[in-house]
Amino acid sequence: MTLSRISTLACALSVGATASFADDPLTPVVFGTNWLAQAEHGGFYQSVADGTYAACGLDVEIISGGPQVNNRALMLAGRIDFHMGGDMLQAFNAVKEGIPVVSVAAIFQKHPQVIIAHPGQADSWDDLKDLTLLIGDNGYTSYYQWMIAEHGFTAAQRQPYTYNPAPFIADKQKGMQGYLSSEPYAIEKEAGFAPNVFLIADAGYSSYATTIETMADTIADNPDKVACFVDGSLTGWYNYLYGDSSGADDLIKASNPDMSQDKIDFAKKMMIEQGIVDSGRAIDLGIGSMTDDVIEDFYTKMVASGVLEEGLDWQAAYTLEFTNKSVGKDIKP
Repeated sequence: MTLSRISTLACALSVGATASFADDPLTPVVFGTNWLAQAEHGGFYQSVADGTYAACGLDVEIISGGPQVNNRALMLAGRIDFHMGGDMLQAFNAVKEGIPVVSVAAIFQKHPQVIIAHPGQADSWDDLKDLTLLIGDNGYTSYYQWMIAEHGFTAAQRQPYTYNPAPFIADKQKGMQGYLSSEPYAIEKEAGFAPNVFLIADAGYSSYATTIETMADTIADNPDKVACFVDGSLTGWYNYLYGDSSGADDLIKASNPDMSQDKIDFAKKMMIEQGIVDSGRAIDLGIGSMTDDVIEDFYTKMVASGVLEEGLDWQAAYTLEFTNKSVGKDIKP
């Protein structure tokens, strides 16, 4: 489904990108997400639904990722303009591999990865060390190595996670990985109890997440388009969290029929309550902000954990040219 064919020029907030676009025919832009449509993508859908991108001069089409879709590869091949990145580890690995992908904004100030436990079995982060933890292979080679190096977790207590919560539900001595806005809700609905949820960001995992990526050539050749898309996206995220998000929610559900309004509402509630989008430096610098010191801190932790090698040109992974513009800073309710 093409989601860019909604043309309304109403815009709840002014967009600070280059104004010259607004007087020209809309510029087609394709943005690829990294998974199926969900509330965690809501700000991008918001700017399609309420005309924020159009007011800036862009006709944005959002194409969903998924199990069999690699939108990042499509961006490398020049078939899409922007991509929703994961965390900064992905960006660092692009530098390591010599791939000219650049992060231009970070929507999530806190990584939404969580470890989940049964109530009474682990009531603190340190209590998790007494459990068997179900962690997937990607998590084991990334954040779990940091958990081992910095917090004293062990490889022996980890078992592979198969993306099925049944083994966790059946065994109180097990914990499992999850996404703040997804698995806790699914477990409560299926098993009838609210699990204890521990955000790895609150334990010091300092990576940004849900970044906006583009190619270095796009920045060099068309910086106005990049600025317009970033500004529109940041405004969209403010509007999605604090305004009327019904239009965006409708687009999400149309794109992903398995996504229900109750799931969307829970995810949005968690993002707001836990400061996933709007916390830390974003309180002063605005939604989407990034800073050198936060990114350097995360790189240093990944080196200390053995995930990355020293000497990587980590600053090549991002630019601050298009963000830190205080979107929503002075008008949050």
